[in-house]
Amino acid sequence: MLIDLYNFKIRNRNVMTKQEFKESIDSEILTGIKAGTDDHRFLDIWMVIVDDRIFARSWGIAERSWYNTFLNNENGKIKSGDKVFNIKAKIPEDLYELEEPINNAYMKTYDFGTNAFFAKGLAGKKHVEKTMEFILEDEVV
Repeated sequence: MLIDLYNFKIRNRNVMTKQEFKESIDSEILTGIKAGTDDHRFLDIWMVIVDDRIFARSWGIAERSWYNTFLNNENGKIKSGDKVFNIKAKIPEDLYELEEPINNAYMKTYDFGTNAFFAKGLAGKKHVEKTMEFILEDEVV
């Protein structure tokens, strides 16, 4: 069996590590998310990185939301730039220990201009209770 190393390297040189992907999320204002396994478009939301973990809070409390979809099906995808990773979503067990660091991350990243209203709002109790953690699985190639 012959292996074409040249083409293998070309096809695989753009693979991103999980750490690089987290850094990409941390540098973006909006990150794309797909909740569940249905084939639909990515929804742009705010995400933050705290203690090398990925979190997002739902702004809307609607029944049909990415948050509620993840409550029924933990599988989904995150897109940052042109890279996509499969994820598992969960409510963090240590949510209340992380409440202040997540609040601070939202304020540091999003507390400017017209975003300030929403950044401060995400620290409110009803939004803290809608915090979801995303565990990176594998890159979609």
